[in-house]
Amino acid sequence: MRSARSLPALVSLRAFEAAARRLSFSQAAQELFVTQSAVSHHIQRLEAALGVALFERRTRAVALTAAGQAYYERVHAAFELLRQGTDEIRAPAAARSKLRVGLLASFATRWLAPRLAGFAAAHPDIDLQLLPDIALADVAGGEVDVAIRYGRGAWPGVRARLLMAERLSIVCAPELIAGKKRPRSPDDLLRYPLLTSHARHPFEWDAWAQRHGLDLGRVRPVRLHDYNIVVEAALAGQGLAMGRHRLIGAQLASGALVEALPGTTLEAPRIGWWFVRPRGALSDAAERFHAWLQQAAAAPDETH
Repeated sequence: MRSARSLPALVSLRAFEAAARRLSFSQAAQELFVTQSAVSHHIQRLEAALGVALFERRTRAVALTAAGQAYYERVHAAFELLRQGTDEIRAPAAARSKLRVGLLASFATRWLAPRLAGFAAAHPDIDLQLLPDIALADVAGGEVDVAIRYGRGAWPGVRARLLMAERLSIVCAPELIAGKKRPRSPDDLLRYPLLTSHARHPFEWDAWAQRHGLDLGRVRPVRLHDYNIVVEAALAGQGLAMGRHRLIGAQLASGALVEALPGTTLEAPRIGWWFVRPRGALSDAAERFHAWLQQAAAAPDETH
């Protein structure tokens, strides 16, 4: 009988199955609520344990090797059996309510995920389905039941209530501004790459620049897909990022990220995280999720 110790780590297999199914490390990261670098690390560990390459890394994509394709078919089938068995064991709980929530992957991984056990314990009858995307989920059209959005709260066709305002400051890895390189004024920030996440309008950078008299008119920021990637790039010393303190509290507390210009934090009461709902009546599950979010947002941050 084979020992269970011959099996690779389940977390690595899960990362491989998601990345192989989607042929994308970044999409797998969003599905699993981890960073892209974490997915890459788990797959490298799996390849080392197996002694074969599972993916071909290309400039803008990945592809399965012949060994990776063969292994994926077995691993995927195994995970499908697990999913089927889980669904069957849950079947008697017909009273469970499903609640689809649209949100950013960065909010899901950095703020919501550490608190989800508390919600599940308080509301075991609600099946919370998180649907992360950088695009705005269509709440009014029923694509999701409710959403958590980042911005100023002015979205047409829906109702929005502020959950928590953000505190914004320019942050970076400490070595980027060590010694004589430390910025002394807002204008000094223009010596560095400015990292931004996908947005139709970079309102947080504009608001910070306007408050501190910085002209961004001639700046070409480094635009990255998602705020999780912005944080990872900042941690790697690739430039300056707009620090959303609600999401990067752990990195600020550990010193992995520091404020480039201490004392220039922007506290704009309408820039923050909003609970977005359709104009009609909310389901009981949505009402309870909203109440729990309000309580969690108001509580002291004990997740870091």
